[in-house]
Amino acid sequence: MPPIEEEKRRAFLVDDRSLSGSDSDSDGSGIWGEVEARFGRIQWAATAKAYSNLVLRRLAVLLLPSFTHHRFSPARERRSDSTSNGGGGAKALSPTAYLDGMRGLAAFFVFFCHYFYTAFFIAEGYGWLPRPPPDSDAPPPTTSKYTSLWRLPFVRLLYSGPSMVCVFFVISGYALSLRPLQLARKRNSEAFARTTSSLVFRRFFRLYLPPVISTLGVALLLRWGAYEGTREFIKDRTFTKNVIEFHPMRLPSLSAQLTHWAHEMWAFVHIWSWANHAGATQYDVHLWTIPLEFRCSMVLFLVLVGTARLRDNVRLVVVGLLSWFVLRNDRWEMLLFLAGMTIAELDLRRNAHDGHEGRGSSAGPPSSQPTLQLPLDEKTKPLPPPPHERSTADSFWTLVSVFALYLLSCPDAGPWDVPGWRYLGTLIPVWFTEKYRFWQVVGACLFVFCAARSRSWRRFFELPPIQYLGHLSYAVYLMHGPVTHILGYPIQRWAWGITGVEGSAFKHGVALAAIFNIPLVIWAADIFWRAVDMPTVRFAKWLESKLVYSH
Repeated sequence: MPPIEEEKRRAFLVDDRSLSGSDSDSDGSGIWGEVEARFGRIQWAATAKAYSNLVLRRLAVLLLPSFTHHRFSPARERRSDSTSNGGGGAKALSPTAYLDGMRGLAAFFVFFCHYFYTAFFIAEGYGWLPRPPPDSDAPPPTTSKYTSLWRLPFVRLLYSGPSMVCVFFVISGYALSLRPLQLARKRNSEAFARTTSSLVFRRFFRLYLPPVISTLGVALLLRWGAYEGTREFIKDRTFTKNVIEFHPMRLPSLSAQLTHWAHEMWAFVHIWSWANHAGATQYDVHLWTIPLEFRCSMVLFLVLVGTARLRDNVRLVVVGLLSWFVLRNDRWEMLLFLAGMTIAELDLRRNAHDGHEGRGSSAGPPSSQPTLQLPLDEKTKPLPPPPHERSTADSFWTLVSVFALYLLSCPDAGPWDVPGWRYLGTLIPVWFTEKYRFWQVVGACLFVFCAARSRSWRRFFELPPIQYLGHLSYAVYLMHGPVTHILGYPIQRWAWGITGVEGSAFKHGVALAAIFNIPLVIWAADIFWRAVDMPTVRFAKWLESKLVYSH
């Protein structure tokens, strides 16, 4: 700007006339006319409109399910994604992607458990005939009323929450152990220490930040009255025929509610007790597994560090002895984590992640594949088996996995009184407290072991819809409770108002409500996954990068 014009501008700015106090004529005269003449029209309105449009667009994208976003992305971005995926349009998957899919289905079945167990008695197996108490003179029943096909083995896995929790814990043990074991087997002590330290540091944030945020949302929704419309409904035995889930309390003021929530979160971070459901929170009763998983993770890291320098065979023996020790002490959850570690070790021994043949893998050169390739010890790398041997092995492990699924189907109520389980029920150790979990624990360990060796199962769990559920697994676990209490129960009440509640009409009402409730949970979980779950993962990594020392 020329010096003369600069001086004029400064003189104008220091003029003692107040812009806010000056009058502005409709024809643009006055001080605002002078502003426009000297500087050009200020585009505040246009800027505000553009900003609000941007906010609305981003809000709309946030509220849309993630699988619809590609329809709104620019064509050049879609072409870029296709190119980065080798031109095939399908993103290559990691060698352990099947575990993500397995976790996603398990989380979905836990949601089904909590959806159906309020309306139906789901713990009893097909043909359950409970024995009368020893001091009773009543004759034993001869006919079972539990004859629905939904109670049969395999079918009942669709809503068997306790079995799915066992699968969760095996997968967690596997996923947390894989990288440290890989480095321990390579005798890379420095990388092992760095990796394990990072896992320990980030584990708290990974497990606790999302539920802290979700329960804070529950506390705020409580104060806004979102839970009040169904508080009496869920106590009505006309509709809630089995489990009455705890409805969080609404306190007199926002400050009281947030104070109570803060105390609950303090108790939620519970690492000092192994009591059953220790650390469970009133703001979402389903989250009792989170403190349990954190405690087991810390013990697992301790085992990894303690066995890192052992020879591989010795480490397997030591972990096997530890597994027996925790089982004998009734710590089924810790056994599942150690089982996941053992399966990961065995997979590394057989180089299971080399030459991954997942659905997303490409037939192109290795350099074009973005799949994670775990380092191998070339001296012990075996030759791939012939195709007919692979087919035979796949069939064998798939067959064994069917038996594992049968064990996972163990009923939650008196399996020794269920046809097909009477003998297995007698094999449950006397000292095992939660007896229904015994065969579920065995089945979960055996199924994950078999799935790692069955190409058929891996391809199934790598199907795109199941991988999508895998991405949402933690969000589904955190969101299905609040969504059911706030929206699910009113929808059920509406559905029963249409179908009635007598006889089979009751079941029709549950099915009608599920048509709306299931998509609602998926939608809420998708939003939570993108808005909370993934950002907390990035936050933990960012925080670690800011706090650790650099070499």
